[in-house]
Amino acid sequence: MFQVRIHGRGGQGVVTAAEMLSVAAFAEGRHAQAFPSFGSERTGAPVVSYCRIDDREIRTREPVMVPDCVIIQDVTLINQVDLFSGLAPDGYVLVNTSRSFDELGIGDLFNQFHHDHLLTCPATELALEHVGRPLPNAALLGGFAALTHQVTIGAIDTAIRERFLGVVGERNAAAAAEAYKIVMQEEETADAATN
Repeated sequence: MFQVRIHGRGGQGVVTAAEMLSVAAFAEGRHAQAFPSFGSERTGAPVVSYCRIDDREIRTREPVMVPDCVIIQDVTLINQVDLFSGLAPDGYVLVNTSRSFDELGIGDLFNQFHHDHLLTCPATELALEHVGRPLPNAALLGGFAALTHQVTIGAIDTAIRERFLGVVGERNAAAAAEAYKIVMQEEETADAATN
């Protein structure tokens, strides 16, 4: 089972991201579940959502305490919430930012993780460019597909277009596709540097 924890703030589409990720897994014939965890339910408050993906039926319903991947939609949460709790050294981290981990002040923290599993993606910038609103969720799902290879970008595209019809779906799918390309290029650059 592959478990994902998504951190963000109310109004950023954190819950929708988990739902679309589960739909993408379903589109590929896999089992999936998605559910949120709310504190105070207001715009701007920290929000966490979860998604599990497996080839077999998923029976557990608890929050994801030991994620295989953490997606951070809002970097301002880095010093407010224990975002990396339970993440194994071989876990994946995808952060919505155009800054480096060192610039975020968390470079030393990541020395305990596999560096090729840690990437950033300027998802908010991509959302503004393609959608016209600072909603990074769809773009980050494209980045997730490239980073983890748990779902294809085609399945992400299908899930986005199912959730958002017409032009909104097309624009969000374009943001996801561009994020996918950016993360794939980052991975290729990291691979070349280690070889």
